[in-house]
Amino acid sequence: MTPVQRKNFDRLMQPAQIAFVGGTDAEIAIEEARRRGFTGEIWAVNPKRREMGGVPCVASVEELPTAPDAVFLAIPARPAIKVVQSLAAMGAGGVVCYTAGFREAGADGQALEQALLAAVGDLALIGPNCYGMINYLDGAALWPFAHGGDCPGYGAAIITQSGMLSSDITMSRRSLPLTHMISAGNQSVLALEDFVEALTGNPAVRAIGLHIEGLQDVAKFERAMLSAIQAGTPVVALKTGRSAIGSSLTQSHTGSLSGANELYDALFERTGVIAVDSPAQFIETLKYLCVAGAPNGRNVAGFTCSGGGATMLADHSETIGLKFPQFDTSDAALLRDLLPDIASVSNPLDYTTPIWGQPEKTLPVFSQAIASAGADAAILVQDYPAAGLDDTKPYYLADGLAFAQVAKAHDIPAAICSTISENMDADTRATLIEAGVAPMQGLQEALNAMLHAAKWAEARNRILAAPPAPLLSLASSPGVTMIHEAASKALLVDAGIDLPKGALVSGTEAPEAAERLGFPVVLKMMSAALAHKTEAGAVILGLKGRKAVQQAVRQMAESVAKHAPKAATDSYLVERMAPLPVAEMIVGIRRDPQFGLAMMIGSGGVLVEILNDTKTLLLPATPDEIRLALGQLKLAKLLNGYRGKPVVDLDQLAQRLARLAAFAVKNAATIAEIEINPLFLYTDRLCAVDALIHLVEPKC
Repeated sequence: MTPVQRKNFDRLMQPAQIAFVGGTDAEIAIEEARRRGFTGEIWAVNPKRREMGGVPCVASVEELPTAPDAVFLAIPARPAIKVVQSLAAMGAGGVVCYTAGFREAGADGQALEQALLAAVGDLALIGPNCYGMINYLDGAALWPFAHGGDCPGYGAAIITQSGMLSSDITMSRRSLPLTHMISAGNQSVLALEDFVEALTGNPAVRAIGLHIEGLQDVAKFERAMLSAIQAGTPVVALKTGRSAIGSSLTQSHTGSLSGANELYDALFERTGVIAVDSPAQFIETLKYLCVAGAPNGRNVAGFTCSGGGATMLADHSETIGLKFPQFDTSDAALLRDLLPDIASVSNPLDYTTPIWGQPEKTLPVFSQAIASAGADAAILVQDYPAAGLDDTKPYYLADGLAFAQVAKAHDIPAAICSTISENMDADTRATLIEAGVAPMQGLQEALNAMLHAAKWAEARNRILAAPPAPLLSLASSPGVTMIHEAASKALLVDAGIDLPKGALVSGTEAPEAAERLGFPVVLKMMSAALAHKTEAGAVILGLKGRKAVQQAVRQMAESVAKHAPKAATDSYLVERMAPLPVAEMIVGIRRDPQFGLAMMIGSGGVLVEILNDTKTLLLPATPDEIRLALGQLKLAKLLNGYRGKPVVDLDQLAQRLARLAAFAVKNAATIAEIEINPLFLYTDRLCAVDALIHLVEPKC
């Protein structure tokens, strides 16, 4: 967004005048602007109507009293381009281009979209093919359908690539405070990243929600998300349409285990974006962040008036990584004095029904438990009665407001959640928001939101302390060429990767080479056409004498000639068998046309397909970032000395992997993919037992 476009975007979002161009859709949009509370001037443009929505029509935008701050454009594509050109020449602010029939309509539409781009000038244009925008803070809407949503003076700004989802969110019965809703459409002029950068400067915007189908510029997205981190604005992303990004590499695990989903997840983790996987979790996480805020840690004080609720809190929290610290002996004694005899002192705490609805009794219990737990956040489970059965509602609210008072006094984020999402009515939600407590709907969604918020705070601290280096921008290549294992390993020496002792020889030289290396050895046929040697019989392990090697050479030649005759060669790699490791890893690095270079690490050897235990990082990556990813693997338990086994030095391992990553970055113009599987891990060293490298084919 250029500086002029930024000023025009502000005019679009806070217009003094809105011009509505079109017919029925524009007329509906006029009514929606009024219903949102717009008090500025409304102008109507339609050459075939005398009035629209009670507003007199002019025949063209040139006849408007002055250049409008905002325009809602809902006419066919070709005439829409001419109107945009006229508006740009007039010095209008911005346009919501509801008009469809552009890029999404095929080749003809793509040509029309290029013409639109040529006409737009300095206009801030949302769309085309979008619903538009709603500014809840300032009472402005350019939106062609009935919409809902409320704003208590702060809230979430939502930016979506789906018009229908944006409309659905405005209609949700979850009391998410909203500041802005933007349906981005084709993003021909302004993209998701532009909206994020513009809105993070607004103190009323406490969080930003993104619905993402795909990204046009990953590096630009990274910059925008890091700007949001700097500003302290959490971003929550619902990524849909996670189909595989095309890759020319199909001969290794790296592409399949570090595909589109993993690359997006790595991008989100790198930039502190909170990733969620459902619309309900999207809304609940944003609600928690906007109303309660992000906690400074994962320690939680939990309260219920039911033993079952306390158990459910504990069960799901243990699964996801939230912590309910238990009380020490002295604190437990203090709580026992405040609770009925039937209560069991634990965290989560079932304070039991004898003191239910009595704030003079529940308030000191809440306060003592929060202090005793050293809680970073607090949660109370309450399912409110349905309409007509609400005689007991005052008791619920009495405890809820006492809980809110205590949380505020302790200055920690607080949430009251219903076990079942619909068991909290609108009036109760509004009361709790006013009290500064997030009204969460669904126990698991509430706990997930708390964890997301805590992890965001952790990520922000990490990123502010050591901002990631910019992602690489890689030129496209016509194709890739695989080199055989011996040549691959020769390259890895420069990357600081240890290798088994070995020799590249002919078949007749293999027995003597094996004797020099020392038995037992492994024999492998070398061919750039043998990506999977095991299936072709091109690898034999544990050979313990010259005769065994001679026989293996004959057997291998026959097997490969039968399985893949064009792959057969008289080139063999003989290596001394590596001792059994503490663990086996897979490490892969590949290039992607959107994301640049990505490194995948995980459980290796035969466990690759069985466990699917991997983490993906975008490069460049630091040793600290790699160390963090190592700790998130299931394999980490084994590396940390599972059941008395030796311990792998994870800091040293991260340093070595970072050196490999730096090697790939340095040679990004020529290396398309590196895969090491297995990488044997020992207590203080590592060894690449098998490796495969693809090189970028030079352009003709």
